Amino acid sequence: MSLLFGAAAQAATLQISPVTIEFSASENATGLTLRNPGDTPLYGQVRVFQWGQAHGEDVLTPTTDVIASPPLIEVAPHGDQLVRLVRANASFSAAGAGAAQSTQAASGAVGLAGGERSYRLLIDELPAPGTAGTEGVTIRLRYSVPVFVEAPAGGAAQPLLAWHLVHAAQGYALRADNTGAKRAQIAAVELLDAGGHRWDVTRGLLGYALAGQGRQWSVPVPPDAKFGGALKVRATVNTRPVEETVTVEQGG
Repeated sequence: MSLLFGAAAQAATLQISPVTIEFSASENATGLTLRNPGDTPLYGQVRVFQWGQAHGEDVLTPTTDVIASPPLIEVAPHGDQLVRLVRANASFSAAGAGAAQSTQAASGAVGLAGGERSYRLLIDELPAPGTAGTEGVTIRLRYSVPVFVEAPAGGAAQPLLAWHLVHAAQGYALRADNTGAKRAQIAAVELLDAGGHRWDVTRGLLGYALAGQGRQWSVPVPPDAKFGGALKVRATVNTRPVEETVTVEQGG
C-alpha cells in the first residue's frame, strides 16, 4: 500500500488491512477493512483503476472490471469500515481479456494476454460535509492499494525479468521488463560490476514490473560511471533474492 499527498491530512490517517489484495482466478469478491484511529470521523471516496505500465511509467485507467462498495465512506472515530470489492468481469475468456487490453491499449499500457491482471484501489480523503473552506494549506491524503487477479495458471505463473541500464544525458535509469504472467515486486536493489564497484539503488521497495509489462526508475549512478566488466543487479523479487545480468544501453 502506498500513500500519496494531494494538493489539498487529517489529524489521523486510515489504517488499511490487507495492504495488498489478491483474487484467485475463480474468486469473485473480497474485501478490506479501513480503521480510523482518530477522534474525528474520516470521509473518503473509493475508486478502482486498471493499472498498467507504458513507456516505463505507471498508467491508471478508469475501469468497471472491479467495483468497490461503498464508493463513499464515513469511518467513525476508532471505528471500522468494510469495503467490498466485486469482480464485475470475472472471466478470463478471450472476450474479457480483449476488452481489458483494448482499454489499456488506449493509453499504451498493454499487458500479457492470459496473465495476471493488475488494478489500484484509490481512497481519497474528503472534507467533512458542510465544512467551510479554511485559510492556509490543507493536505488531504490519497491511499493506493494494489489489487491483483490471479492468472488462470494460478501458482504456476511467475515473473520473467530482463534488466536494462539505460544511459541518457540526464543520467541512468534501471528498466525491468517482465515477460512473465505474474507481477514482480522489486526491492532491496543494488548494481555491481566485475571490478568490485557497487551502487545502492534502494534498500526498500523500488516498485513493480507488472505481468507482460515493464517499469523504469532513475538510479543514483553517475552519468560518467565506467563499468568494469559485466554489470549485474542484486534484488529481492517477490521476497526471493535474485542476481541477474544487466544490459547497458544508450538512451535517447
